[in-house]
Amino acid sequence: MLQKDGKPIEYHPMQFCGIEQDSCKFSISLSLSDIGLYFYYFDLWKNYTKVFRDPFGNGYLGWEDGNSWQMTIYSKEFSTPDSFKGGVIYQIFPDRFFEGKEKTSMPFADRIYRTDKHEEPYFWPNETHEGYLNMDYFGGDLEGVRQKLPYLKNLGVNIIYFNPIFEAHSNHRYNTADYMKIDPVLGTEDDFVRLCKEAKEVGIFIILDGVFSHTGSDSRYFNRESRYGSGGAYHDPYSPYRHWYDFSPNYACGYRSWWGFETLPEVNEHNPNYRQFICGKNGVIDYWIQRGASGFRLDVADELPDDFIEEIRQAIKQHGDDKYLLGEVWEDATNKWSYGSRRTYLLGNGLDSVMNYPFRNAILDFLKGADGTEIAEQIMTICENYPAPALHTLMNFLSTHDTERAITYLAGEPCNGRDRYWQSNRLLSHYQYEWGISMMRLAFVMIFTLPGIPSIYYGDEIAMQGYRDPFNRWYFQWDCPENRLKPLIQNLSQLRQQNDAFVDGTMEFVSVGKDFLHYRRTGRKSCADILINRTHGIHTFYVNGTPVIVGAMSFKTEIHSSDK
Repeated sequence: MLQKDGKPIEYHPMQFCGIEQDSCKFSISLSLSDIGLYFYYFDLWKNYTKVFRDPFGNGYLGWEDGNSWQMTIYSKEFSTPDSFKGGVIYQIFPDRFFEGKEKTSMPFADRIYRTDKHEEPYFWPNETHEGYLNMDYFGGDLEGVRQKLPYLKNLGVNIIYFNPIFEAHSNHRYNTADYMKIDPVLGTEDDFVRLCKEAKEVGIFIILDGVFSHTGSDSRYFNRESRYGSGGAYHDPYSPYRHWYDFSPNYACGYRSWWGFETLPEVNEHNPNYRQFICGKNGVIDYWIQRGASGFRLDVADELPDDFIEEIRQAIKQHGDDKYLLGEVWEDATNKWSYGSRRTYLLGNGLDSVMNYPFRNAILDFLKGADGTEIAEQIMTICENYPAPALHTLMNFLSTHDTERAITYLAGEPCNGRDRYWQSNRLLSHYQYEWGISMMRLAFVMIFTLPGIPSIYYGDEIAMQGYRDPFNRWYFQWDCPENRLKPLIQNLSQLRQQNDAFVDGTMEFVSVGKDFLHYRRTGRKSCADILINRTHGIHTFYVNGTPVIVGAMSFKTEIHSSDK
């Protein structure tokens, strides 16, 4: 049984191919010309049984309905940047990385400058009103990143992903005020051009955050707060930006806003004028790629129409196939439903790839005690469902600006929805911290060796702690004495550079158990066996019949020539 997504079921007879080792063999050859999702199972019509997919990808006999296998048929023209494969991403929250130009004042009166870089970000006075949340700035800037390029290169990084850098009136900058201007705290357009130029000279690409589903209410486009004069969509019904937004008394604040936040008016992404502004000649994408950016990450890609994402792709790829388009998607991006339709992110005309939350969840769950067989299934489901071009350019990470810091999540008390007062200044005990370092080592090994591109959230390499926003956004502690993770990251980065198994190699699990994983990456020239032992005792693995002993809470990577 074969069914294209949303289409009637088709039945295709299989051909008997003889008997091998007391098993009857059947096969079928089909040519599927339409891109999309296909689902299938096997119908043994003579005895009225069927073969369905079990939770681990194997077949089982059944008589009633069961789970099908999925095939993702994508465009044969689908390609993703080869220069990114085998690389390492470093995510920077710009205000909190490094202050290259010491600040003596803020460009706007409502911004608070923090001179003590060791203090906790503001979150008070209470949970009902924002108070000073997102109004404090530690002064991190583009010049600071430029000065730290040698540090990043030494770590093994060749891609920087920036959280938003355009002018916006909050320290996270997801409430864009001016897409065509660098936020003045971060520097100038010349600073950006210089950073991109010098980064390129040392082999580092720059990826920008594209926040195209909403703007700030405090922006030159909406201008509710009148910071940008008397115009803007909020005040002027004849504003050129008026039709970017949906105004109606049916909305609590008089206009459609992102998840009900009045400071984030949603944009009508179907508006041709808005699309031209983002995707057209000298539009946002064109402008910043011309000045040195190598691509964009799309914030809340779920909330952008598929045809808009396709226009964004065209705008990016007109600058070359080596430019990268990443999307924020938290689930399996091949079969995601949102806003009443199946999304087409990874069929070849939209995103290059996505942020890989499924791998993050699998890795952290395994290290916190989940059964290795279940984790292997979660990982292989993504490997089986994703097109190869997307699989090898996934953004794999342990932490981001939207999650707890990895070491806090692994070793700390669960947050479980507790408020910011509970989260504030909460640090791991000495025992928890040491245990967390052990788990971080295994976690880094996994994100560096699974398919995709490993991403380091700034400060994870020195085991920075913190619960949710804003406690996962402290200023980078440059005087931190923790250096145990950095040599591991450097070695793993070199391993990726030296072995094509980690560029676009195949993935298979050789053996798995409750507390251990043995998986293999196979490239054209090299093969890598990755052995992860989560137990408190030694474990013996077998690599091509040879026993390999791995100590408690430890790992080994065995590299050898590929048989391909």
